[in-house]
Amino acid sequence: MEEFSPDLDRTELGKVQIAPEVLEVIAGMAASEVEGVAQMSGGFVGEIAERLGRKNIARGVRVEVGSREAAVDVSIIVKYGHRIPDVARNIQDSVRNAIESMTGLSVIEVNVHIVDVELKAEEKAPAAATAVVEDYQRVR
Repeated sequence: MEEFSPDLDRTELGKVQIAPEVLEVIAGMAASEVEGVAQMSGGFVGEIAERLGRKNIARGVRVEVGSREAAVDVSIIVKYGHRIPDVARNIQDSVRNAIESMTGLSVIEVNVHIVDVELKAEEKAPAAATAVVEDYQRVR
């Protein structure tokens, strides 16, 4: 998409531009505050960066910004026991409201990608002990 430059960003004192990274931070904060979100998922590179001590609030968020609109992709890990469609809908509402109220941009879509489910610490078991090999196709 093109660089953010709506008609409303010009004042008598100059021009106001909002970087896409700012929208990523807004979306990341809004999504992480939703009940049922265990954490944001930034993929392999994001995980390495955080282990090296770099805190990234926008982890797991990608934003495309146009002149008046924005599209957001959010990747999250859901806490076990929460209804995934409800968590996803709450994230969509929260992200849209936060971006629209803070920037004035219209959010045309918020895509939520569930990449994992976080189990409670006592429920986690070693992968080798719980792995079951099945010889038939379960899903058709």
